[in-house]
Amino acid sequence: MSGATYTTIRYETEGRIARITLDRPERLNAITPDMPREIHAAVDAANADNSVHVIVLQGAGRAFCAGYDLKDFAERPGSNVCIQDMPWDPMQDYREMKRYTDDMFSLWKSYKPTICRVQGYAVAGGSDIALCCDIVVMEDTAQIGYMPARVWGCPTTAMWVYRIGAEKAKRMLLTGDRITGIEAKAIGLVHDAVPAAELDAAVNRLADRMAGVPRNQLMMQKLMINQAYENMGLASTQMIATLFDGITRHTPEGIWFKKYAEEHGFHEAVAWRDSGKPIPGSKE
Repeated sequence: MSGATYTTIRYETEGRIARITLDRPERLNAITPDMPREIHAAVDAANADNSVHVIVLQGAGRAFCAGYDLKDFAERPGSNVCIQDMPWDPMQDYREMKRYTDDMFSLWKSYKPTICRVQGYAVAGGSDIALCCDIVVMEDTAQIGYMPARVWGCPTTAMWVYRIGAEKAKRMLLTGDRITGIEAKAIGLVHDAVPAAELDAAVNRLADRMAGVPRNQLMMQKLMINQAYENMGLASTQMIATLFDGITRHTPEGIWFKKYAEEHGFHEAVAWRDSGKPIPGSKE
């Protein structure tokens, strides 16, 4: 697996640390159909390498990840893997989105601990990826949030509620707001938030500390903690969230969002969605 050819990420190892770098900086590392699969392949490679104890996930350039690439999924005319002509088949949509969810969730299920380094943005689907990691360290001014909760999305990994509880998760997902690293640390969403100049040192310090622990100890502690979340119904919650995500793109508002993005560009569609103005064609 370590010899795999990647098109959207880079995979490197140094000593006991593997680094997975999202590598589409010109698009703020926006998610393409290949990216989740390549993340999964790199996680598998790290788990198969007995010299690796810790995995660091990061993004090249100005941002960690700005979410799914809406130029591909929303702006391009016609149907695609995320939007079907009506009547739509929810199980076809679920099959596609569940693959993305499972690929991202390989970070959580990895036998070796995963640390996410966030600069700039970890928003929409990018927040899904970041929150699948065991520990997140953010730049203090970086932003995290799931704006598609307003229209056209439901976070399929469902990690918001498991990280910060029901009330704070509702505060984030019923508004679609973004918060800074400082705010995310304050509510317990992420482990730490530091100035940009200190971000690498903070991530490396944590990774180095973990790397000194035997692999079997790391694996046992992580499996034990993860099992507590499984006992709380994490898999069932993800199934519902992934199904709902497909529904959001085929509601009257979701169909309007896609058509508006095709006609005016996804930036304009996002600006309308996030403005709070009524959505044309909505039944409410």
